[in-house]
Amino acid sequence: MRKLKPTVVLVHGAFADSSSWNDVVGKLQADGYDVIAASNPLRGLHGDALHVRQLVAGIDGPVVLVGHSYGGAVITNAAGGLDNVRALVYVAAFMPDGGESALELAGKFPGSTLGEVLRPVPVTLADGREAADLYIEQGRFHHQFAADVPEGRAVIMAATQRPVSNVALEDASSTPAWRGIPSWVLIAAQDRNIPPRTQAWMAERAGATTVEIDASHAVSVSRPAEVTRLIDAAARATA
Repeated sequence: MRKLKPTVVLVHGAFADSSSWNDVVGKLQADGYDVIAASNPLRGLHGDALHVRQLVAGIDGPVVLVGHSYGGAVITNAAGGLDNVRALVYVAAFMPDGGESALELAGKFPGSTLGEVLRPVPVTLADGREAADLYIEQGRFHHQFAADVPEGRAVIMAATQRPVSNVALEDASSTPAWRGIPSWVLIAAQDRNIPPRTQAWMAERAGATTVEIDASHAVSVSRPAEVTRLIDAAARATA
């Protein structure tokens, strides 16, 4: 029997985990989609992208690949050459071109205050490189990352945040998948991590279909209906 809807693969970004997609997952499943909320290692861009690429390659049938925040850089590098990826959806996310890093893009236009709230923890990566795991200070997480999320939930998000290595944010992107795969972008107008102007500039450069909503960086938590609506639009347009 022919599968009528694609599988939606959701890739979280830094300072979050797969549970950040919970409400989006529920809405997509209610709409008849198969959904996988991938675990993003957050160790290094190319290793993270390979992890997601292998997951997507093992899915039977078409896929809509969705990335939030740093997860956008991951899907940009994961999807190239995968024939089953029909659409890319960027949710308050990085859309790097070849040679660009997330760190570089975060500073392209004014507006990000992320650097002011980070707490680095020295680590040694599996490949032997010395690095730092970056956390958002818990007391500043709500304002920085999730200002429109209820405080009680934001406190839990702060305590359960997953750190990203500085290496992952500094790694240069390869040839972007958005050059050959149709893309949709949700711009979070109150984002304090990736400036909205940066999000809009990347979307315009990629020729993406764009919507903008008045939300924080944690838009998948605060506005799951709007995120789901954009994913559904991408799936329908590329069916």
